[in-house]
Amino acid sequence: MYTTKSGQCWDEAAKAVYGNEKYAGVLMQANRRQLSVFVFPEGIKLETPEIKQETAGGALPWRTM
Repeated sequence: MYTTKSGQCWDEAAKAVYGNEKYAGVLMQANRRQLSVFVFPEGIKLETPEIKQETAGGALPWRTM
């Protein structure tokens, strides 16, 4: 669980949780009720699922198909 800070966007929350903005989609998928929010107010609780390991070579799974 992650609690947003005032003014954060999805990518900033992803960086705070996972260390990289590229995981914003993971947060968005897990928090569909909040998808209409672009800039968060203080105190929104977001689910923070574990991220799956990237495949060998650093390619994301959907790029190796």
